[in-house]
Formats: sequence, C-alpha cells, structure tokens
Amino acid sequence: MNVIDELELEQQKESVPALRPGDTVKVHAKVVEGTRERIQVFEGLVIRVTGGGLRRNFTVRRVTHGVGVERTFLIHSPRIDKVEVVRHGEVRQARLYYLRGKVGKEARIRERRAKEAPAAAAAEPAAGGGTAAAAAGRRRRGGAKAAEEPAES
Repeated sequence: MNVIDELELEQQKESVPALRPGDTVKVHAKVVEGTRERIQVFEGLVIRVTGGGLRRNFTVRRVTHGVGVERTFLIHSPRIDKVEVVRHGEVRQARLYYLRGKVGKEARIRERRAKEAPAAAAAEPAAGGGTAAAAAGRRRRGGAKAAEEPAES
C-alpha cells in the first residue's frame, strides 16, 4: 500500500450507510454561520451516487415550496455529521435525472421490500393444509373457513 492509500484509509469514516439511488435520506450537515456552527438537516431523495473510496459522493434532491433543490455531499467529509436512511426506494436506473421533470405524484418511487427467504416460506404450512398457492386460492374464493367447513344442511 502506498502513502496516498494509507492517508485516504486514515481519513475515511468507519460507519457509512449503504446508499443507493432511490433512497430517501436525512443528511445532518454542519453549517458555519459567522462564529457559530450548527447542524442542518437536509432530507431528500438520492438521485445519484458516484466515485469510490474517499472521493465517493451522492446527490440529494428535495422539492420545497415548488422549487427543486439538489445538494451534493461527500460521504467521508468532516462537514457531514451523519446520514440516516429513512426508506429504501426501488428504481432500475443509477441516475434519476428524469425526476427533475416530474412533480407531485409522478415523482413518487416505490419502496423496496425485503426479500423473503424461500426456505422460510416453504417451511410454514398454509392454514388448512396444502400449498401456499392453494391457500391463496381459498382466500380469493371466500377465505380458509369456506374451504375447511362443509355447508350445513
């Protein structure tokens, strides 16, 4: 390892959240006003993540009072206090520049759902016996009771 790599490794933060485009984040940035320093929270949508190592940065976009504001932050900057991921969005592109032309409900992004382990779904028997597909079919036709109990005459 050369001297530059050692210096970069020394200046990197230990705990950095995994950011992906589409995530909604709260960035706690240190702002200097005169002699005072305070922390300002900037909440918005990550529209891109670029670079690697110490030079890794991300751009956050938010719309306030009908005006879109984008800020680019260096992840390992000492001016960043912390980054909180509020929700994970599901997108298929690495750069979400198309959101600049969208407003309101058009600019929404689906939330990324955690994938269930297939072994866990197969291990749990469906209500009333049978497969999960059969249980789903019973739910569509009137519930598990309709499939289990015979009609009284």
